[in-house]
Amino acid sequence: MSTPAQPGRERQPIEVALFVTCLIDLFRPSAAFATVKLLEEAGCHVSVPPSQTCCGQPAYNSGDRKSAKSIAEQVIAAFEHYPYIVVPSGSCAGMMCKHYPGLFDPETEPSWHARATAFAARVFELTAFLSDILRVDFTGRAYPRRVTYHDSCSSFREMGVAAQPRKLLQSLDGIAFVEMNDREVCCGFGGTFSVKYPEISNAMVSQKVDRIAETKAEVLTGADLGCLMNIAGKLSREGIAIEVRHVAEILAGEIEEPGLCAPE
Repeated sequence: MSTPAQPGRERQPIEVALFVTCLIDLFRPSAAFATVKLLEEAGCHVSVPPSQTCCGQPAYNSGDRKSAKSIAEQVIAAFEHYPYIVVPSGSCAGMMCKHYPGLFDPETEPSWHARATAFAARVFELTAFLSDILRVDFTGRAYPRRVTYHDSCSSFREMGVAAQPRKLLQSLDGIAFVEMNDREVCCGFGGTFSVKYPEISNAMVSQKVDRIAETKAEVLTGADLGCLMNIAGKLSREGIAIEVRHVAEILAGEIEEPGLCAPE
């Protein structure tokens, strides 16, 4: 892994706060540990505020703005003192970056609106932070597998993150990266969408699995655990042997943990 040199002085650690996300905390903590490894390798000092909780997206998407606002206040208070907040999930990053300021009325709640706006400007999706801010690559770290990448809707459409994970992955030695057709199409997870509309969600993930299988990839990766769990579950139920893991695990070389929904 390489980072840009700063001639004439030692590089000072960059203070970063990690927002772990609910799904990673509950279902894939290895992705969080891999994220910490990536950030520390790149010269960051990583803090994980103990008072963090959900980003509030489920409440927000369900129309419960009161609960979403209360959660946002808690997250902002826990993280606003850090110069960078890094999130290994495009959906959570999108909620915090794009929607927190709108939860507070600038006329009646000017202080909270200002805090939310300043906070949002310091929120980064993981691969965007690694690529755009830290400007790292992974030359010298091998991953000789055939890999395809799933863009979550939030990463792709809200955060504008698409080139960054591909650039990072393709810097790995020996990787064979292949794009799937219709890569911009949703996998059908959509958080609460998959619960409210299971038949539509299943049809969408079935189509996504077909596109993935066409690539003949050995590994599917992405930066949103919800999408990856949804796709991995469908692959498993269909008996399609494609390994699924969070992009942080691949970039960090932390691949001892079995892939998502791997057979016991």
